[in-house]
Amino acid sequence: MTKFDKAKLPSRYVTEGPARAPHRSYYYAMGMSETEIHQPLVGVATCWNEAAPCNIALSRQAQAAKMGVKEAHGTPREFTTITVTDGIAMGHEGMRSSLASREAIADTVELTMRGHCYDALVGLAGCDKSLPGMMMAMVRLNVPSVFLYGGSILPGRLDGKDVTVQDVFEAVGQHQAGNLSTCELEKLEAVACPSAGACGGQFTANTMACVSEAIGLALMNSSGAPAPYESRDQYAEASGRAVMNLLEKNIRARDVVTLKSLENAARVVACTGGSTNAGLHLPAIAHEAGIDFFLDDVCEIFRDTPYFVDLKPGGQFVAKDLYEVGGVPVVMKELRKAGLLHEDCMTADGTSIGEALDKITHEADGRVIYPIEKPLSKSGGVVGLKGNLAPGGAIVKVAGMTEEQQVFSGPARVFECEEDAFAAVQARTYKEGEVLVIRNEGPAGGPGMREMLATTAALSGQGMGKKVALITDGRFSGATRGFCVGHVGPEAAHGGPIAMLQNGDMITIDAIKGEISVDLSDAELAKRKENWAGPRETIYASGALWKYAQLVGETYKGAVTHPGGKAERHVYMDI
Repeated sequence: MTKFDKAKLPSRYVTEGPARAPHRSYYYAMGMSETEIHQPLVGVATCWNEAAPCNIALSRQAQAAKMGVKEAHGTPREFTTITVTDGIAMGHEGMRSSLASREAIADTVELTMRGHCYDALVGLAGCDKSLPGMMMAMVRLNVPSVFLYGGSILPGRLDGKDVTVQDVFEAVGQHQAGNLSTCELEKLEAVACPSAGACGGQFTANTMACVSEAIGLALMNSSGAPAPYESRDQYAEASGRAVMNLLEKNIRARDVVTLKSLENAARVVACTGGSTNAGLHLPAIAHEAGIDFFLDDVCEIFRDTPYFVDLKPGGQFVAKDLYEVGGVPVVMKELRKAGLLHEDCMTADGTSIGEALDKITHEADGRVIYPIEKPLSKSGGVVGLKGNLAPGGAIVKVAGMTEEQQVFSGPARVFECEEDAFAAVQARTYKEGEVLVIRNEGPAGGPGMREMLATTAALSGQGMGKKVALITDGRFSGATRGFCVGHVGPEAAHGGPIAMLQNGDMITIDAIKGEISVDLSDAELAKRKENWAGPRETIYASGALWKYAQLVGETYKGAVTHPGGKAERHVYMDI
């Protein structure tokens, strides 16, 4: 048994010495023993709720994590935080709450940990924003931390094929186009999501789950097993034990999350054709540690990383398939073969990535994970763009697209919000060859930087996904397919060039060269800016979204709302 000296741990403020007798009486009230009170207190945070299948299995897994903490002579204290689930929030005003919820998660976990002086953190998350939100809290607090993903949903089956929620979103477009009956749509919606767990493709949740392993905050292979699998509970228990090992060795979140480990994470996003949202979340996690790792840096890594893992939406397989062929560790082994991995980074079990990978016996199977020397394409599944239309950068997912499909030029068709664009798509008032522009959807201007999955899925469902391009200062879902450019910065509300566009302006997007431009002179853009009426007013003049819009910074820096690690005057763990 490890005997912990609490003289340097935050929990000494609530458990040690005569002055803390009132505090201890509260712990006795909850059935804790004297021994448990004087052990390290470990926060076990989940985003459990009944909003969606992504989060419904987290409470069960938290109990297993608590058992692991107890076995290693820690005292677990479970608490929950919010989560907004994009699948439910998608395509309406509710989507404005999604990105803001990432900040709320990080803030509430921080406040709970600080308020009760917990010494370490096991964080369990399921849906898109809850993963980066939880990891941001870990890095911000700089406590010994282990992250655990709640696991993905099992694929549904229809007519002998695997189906996911992405198929349902796209089926709405097919139904609207008259190619799918209401009865067929209802049949699909009833079977597409057959279990607990987050979306099964390489959408944002699974992308960030892969990041949690690659960055070192999660145990190797812990993100892969689907939510209903009993083995998830074993990973949870192991995570509880692992956090006590980190606490004993005083290995903190920022010993794990370094510039090198962020680069490793970006590599894994690129080679799996992950979500463009990683271009927002990796800079935000870096910000908590005071590390400059912006959209440009992420995209630089995407550019020279081969894409070799065949996952939906660009490819054919789901998270369960990746898990069955060895998961993220096998992907990282392939990156290591090509010298594309920093092996000296720390992992959640207290060893280096190189040491952890040495124990992995699986090799690339050639079907889900291709050997890195025979990739699906030579550069990453996600590409950064820059030019006079996006001086602050933009991002596009090209996984599954041919080189010819990665260059597009056409006249702008401008929409002031997503609803207007969706209505035009439904009414088919747009034309083949156009570049649909959706503006005023950025973090401040939205507010909330909504995802445009309803619109992009409707386009795909109409068979037009490759016949038009779409650009926005908002975001796209990890499930988006087609030539869709997001995160165009500066956003319209901050007076970026996207605010100056007019119908008919010629826009060129070249994902091979990494360029996005509009055929207007600097003088013309400047003249339009002089005549610009200013940001569009929103209906959010009070409340959480108003507060978010006031505080949120540039998209390329991660759309964060506080000064971050660089401005810190103390570290919580040393308080």
